[in-house]
Amino acid sequence: MTDTYEALVSRAAVVDRSDRGSVRVTGRDAVSFTDSLVSQDITTLGDGEGAHSLLLQPQGKLTADFRMLRIGAEELWLDTDEGFGAVLAGGLNRFKIRVQVEVVDVSDDCGQLTVRGPDAATVVSDALGVAVPTQQHAHVAWRGARVVRADWPGSSGVDVVGPRHDVDDAMRALVDAGVGLAGEGALEVVRIEAGVVRQGFDVDETTIPQEAFLERDAVSFTKGCFLGQELVCRIDTRGHVNRSLRGLTLEGDVARGADVVVGEKVVGKVTSIARSPRRGVIALAMLRREVEPGAAVSAAGVAAVVQDLPFP
Repeated sequence: MTDTYEALVSRAAVVDRSDRGSVRVTGRDAVSFTDSLVSQDITTLGDGEGAHSLLLQPQGKLTADFRMLRIGAEELWLDTDEGFGAVLAGGLNRFKIRVQVEVVDVSDDCGQLTVRGPDAATVVSDALGVAVPTQQHAHVAWRGARVVRADWPGSSGVDVVGPRHDVDDAMRALVDAGVGLAGEGALEVVRIEAGVVRQGFDVDETTIPQEAFLERDAVSFTKGCFLGQELVCRIDTRGHVNRSLRGLTLEGDVARGADVVVGEKVVGKVTSIARSPRRGVIALAMLRREVEPGAAVSAAGVAAVVQDLPFP
């Protein structure tokens, strides 16, 4: 894995991520309907633009964490973590009353690849013959798919999303152009280093956006009403959350889900873990807010130090 990890952080490599969930929202009311429910202001998005957004429960906790691409006037493409396409589609359809809109889980028909590394935009542009956008979440057409700017903190990236046969063709074009293949394991290391959350691992239906810092780019505090707005805005203006997502550097391996302890007090749990060729064993953990970066803790008896995210 070391070689493919180094390609992902030093050059560029491509990873098949077609297990991610995909949802299509179409129809005359697609934008207004979706905007009324989700945390991000999407009325300002033009064709070829996108955004990170959340679908929350009315109580302000997470239903789905997703990316949204606007395609023309009446179509939105949403993609989310593996296993959550049906959750996202179901959460939107629950509120579909007297609107001209169709919300469909198309996960089985869609694919996705990601090219990550400093040279990602260059190799995608050369292999596919498109100008990769510089704005985060902006996208351009390639056949029936979309080429999307998809940077992570400290990590440049480009995604290709769309019909599975087009994504497969894009993968072949990239490999034929000499772009190396990397696996999900190497990408998982880069994800954890960047502090990018994964639904079902680091966040779930009990998560409030501010606990994982999702409000930084996935919540609009100036738009009109959306599901869960009251709690999220109240925390922003005059409150705080009781736990926060942090990084850990550990002196050995532990299992995901291991308790994080200070003294004899449990202060959180490990949510994701990997062995980084550059940083050793690293993890994400949801910890009590008083456990700040630099604190010495332990997980399953293994010594660890709390880190800010992304990892330094």
